[in-house]
Amino acid sequence: MKQKIILAASVVVGLLAAFLTRTYIASRERAVDEELARLTQRFRKVDVVVTTKDLAPGATLTTEDLRVMAVPENALSAQTILATPNIGTRLAGRTLAMRVEARRPLQWSEIEGGSPEAVGLAAQVKRNMRAISVSVNGAASVSNMVRPADHVDVLGTFSLPSKTMPGATETVTLTLLQDVLVLATGRQTAQSLTEGGNYSLVTLEVSPHEAEVLTFAEQMRGRLTLTLRNPSDPNYERELRQVDFSQIRSELESLNETRQRNLGKRSR
Repeated sequence: MKQKIILAASVVVGLLAAFLTRTYIASRERAVDEELARLTQRFRKVDVVVTTKDLAPGATLTTEDLRVMAVPENALSAQTILATPNIGTRLAGRTLAMRVEARRPLQWSEIEGGSPEAVGLAAQVKRNMRAISVSVNGAASVSNMVRPADHVDVLGTFSLPSKTMPGATETVTLTLLQDVLVLATGRQTAQSLTEGGNYSLVTLEVSPHEAEVLTFAEQMRGRLTLTLRNPSDPNYERELRQVDFSQIRSELESLNETRQRNLGKRSR
C-alpha cells in the first residue's frame, strides 16, 4: 500500500514538473518573440529619397540629384519624402528652400511649395489652364468609374428652340470638348486616390475659354455626360454633328450598319 502511494506521488510530481517546465518554456518563447518583434520594428527599414550631393538653397532638383536609400523607420518624420512610384519625376524641377546634405532623407519642408498633397489641387493645374468642377451623376460619369488622371470627352444635352417649329423646343446632344484631363472626382485627386466612392462633381483641366463654354452649358440647364477614353487614344474627331430625335430616327439603321462593319474589321 505504501509503495502504491509513493508511486502515485511520484507520478503527480512528475506531471507537475512537466507542466511547470512547459509553462516556463512557453513564457520564455513569448518573451523572445516579443523582443524579436520589438527589435524588428525598431530596426525596420523604409525606402526614402536622398540627394547624391550637398545642394544649396535655390537649386533646382534633377533626377540625377536623387537616389533611393533604406533608413530605419524610427528615424523618419512626417515630412520625409518616401520613395513612391515616379517620385523622381515629381521632384524634378522643384526648387530647394534651404540647404540639404547628401545621403540624408529629403524633407518636403526643404522644398519650395512643400508637398503637392499639402498645397492642394492648384499645384496640379498646368500653366495657362484652369480647373473647373461640373455636376454629374453616376450614369453621366460611367457609373462613377471615371477617376482622377483619366481622359474624357464632355457631351452636353440641351433643350433648344426648334428650327422647324417656331415657338417649340427640341432636345439636342453634342460633343462640347474632347480629350479632357480629369483632375479630381469629388474630393479625390490622383495623389489621394482610393478605391470606390460616389461623387456628384468632377473637376476638369480646361483652357479659360473652355471653362466659359462649360459654365454657359450648365447655366443653360444642360445635362453634361462624360465618355471615358482609352489613355493611349489621342484621336480628335473633327466632324461631330449635334444629334436630335429626327436625326436618330433617320440615321439609326446606317449607324448600326457602320458599327457592324467596324466590328468585323476588328475581329479579323
